[in-house]
Amino acid sequence: MEVIEKTPEKLILRMPANESLANALRRSVSEIPTLAIDEVEIFKNDSALYDEVLAHRLGLIPLKTEKSMNSKTKVDFKLSKTGPCTVYSEDLQGSAEVVHPKIPLTILAEGNKLEIVATAILGQGINHAKYIPGLCYYRHILEVKSTPDIDKIIQNSSGAMKPEKKGSKWVCDLNDADIEAVTNVDKNAITQLDELVFIIESYGNMPAKDVFAKSIEALEENLDEFEKALK
Repeated sequence: MEVIEKTPEKLILRMPANESLANALRRSVSEIPTLAIDEVEIFKNDSALYDEVLAHRLGLIPLKTEKSMNSKTKVDFKLSKTGPCTVYSEDLQGSAEVVHPKIPLTILAEGNKLEIVATAILGQGINHAKYIPGLCYYRHILEVKSTPDIDKIIQNSSGAMKPEKKGSKWVCDLNDADIEAVTNVDKNAITQLDELVFIIESYGNMPAKDVFAKSIEALEENLDEFEKALK
């Protein structure tokens, strides 16, 4: 396994083509405990949005999930604003960090008020999508025949890994548009290799490397439970 890119927002790995394992890790991301707003009490809402729509928006705001948090964690937030103004996620006041402060929630006209109390808890994406900490996906690395026309496409491509020239062929990761462009030149130019590019993009609740590590932990726990059930 090779690390292609590692930032707090994104982790890109090059790994053998074990699709069963890759898919199991992808699905396990939905079982990572993540902090999100679960309960909302709206005392005053003069905005144009229904209470239910506003509560839904609040639930989707990414919150920083700390390692010290557990199933008993509860974080209270308050929000009180008077228009005219745009209400942003940064207007939530509480002990947990709002990852993206400029998420617009609603607009208040002159004299309009919004008063909210909300509670965030740890949850899992298998119960609600707001608890999913990021995107996880994978695809096969490709071997592409080298020709003058194809070389231009490859060199201008924007895949997850830098194209590698090996003899008369390229080893690379291409998006759908580039694949279509190559096959328009030569429909037999592309073959799949027994390698995958595995990508995790964090929403900011936790670093991408932690999303990967915790997905492994979740998978191990499920395997342990399965093993116990067989005894």
